Amino acid sequence: MPRENINDLLAFLAVARERSFTRAAAKLGVSQSALSQTVRGLEERLGLRLLTRSTRSVAPTEAGERLLLNVGPRFEEIEAELAALSELREKPAGTIRITTAEHAADTILWPALERLLPEYPDIKVELIIDYGLTDIVAERYDAGVRLGEQVAKDMIAVRIGPDMRMAVVGAPSYFAARPPPKTPQDLIAHNCINLRLPTYGGLMPWEFEKGGREVKVRVDGQLVLNNASRILGAALGGFGLAYVPEDLAAPYVDTGRLTRVLEGWCAPFAGYHLYYPSRRQPSPAFALLVEALRHRG
Repeated sequence: MPRENINDLLAFLAVARERSFTRAAAKLGVSQSALSQTVRGLEERLGLRLLTRSTRSVAPTEAGERLLLNVGPRFEEIEAELAALSELREKPAGTIRITTAEHAADTILWPALERLLPEYPDIKVELIIDYGLTDIVAERYDAGVRLGEQVAKDMIAVRIGPDMRMAVVGAPSYFAARPPPKTPQDLIAHNCINLRLPTYGGLMPWEFEKGGREVKVRVDGQLVLNNASRILGAALGGFGLAYVPEDLAAPYVDTGRLTRVLEGWCAPFAGYHLYYPSRRQPSPAFALLVEALRHRG
């Protein structure tokens, strides 16, 4: 393949991924007009339109989407192999991009990074807090962190945390006017603080288990929030019941600022896992991070 075709393909991939000539040009360090001319030249040689352009957006055509899905990963594999050559360096180096939920970042990822990064100054880590089930391949993340049951089967998964339990908690001021729930079904009559899940646009159900019986409850209330710390803060303010990780609520339960209910219905479940594509060759820096995070309990 002529070298200019490779460069043109890389230009197209940048525009298709960014959905913008402006952002892609800035990323590649070229002018927007030069980038547009490059992509048009590729389209002319192929005899196919690869991008649909409008005044507000850019999107791949059917042919462009096929090129993005089938050719894009090949270049990523080449980039990964080149990054693996950093094994020849004295110290691992490179940037690692990870998508994670806030709780995992605070309790697992950050403590590990505090130990690792000072020893390896050439390693850079980008943490993106996101409650959605992000497609890490499409969004070009090196890895994601999610609970065990949320990890796709075609990914390599590494356990990085212990089993977890959820806790249903409310402030004493909240319970002053309401009897505590005795069963998950009683939550229907309570003011519950919901968590919005961006991936599906829905609200997270509250899941319980006791004696092998599993119960999912769709609760209702005045507040819908998008992260656990805000939900906990609302519960502390007496605005309703919260369904949060046990370790997040424990300090407030111990001091009496929150009261825990339905504890016998909150069974342990698989904790956090780091996951990444099985076909991608991990760089030395990434392999080092995996070992630093690996749960050994």
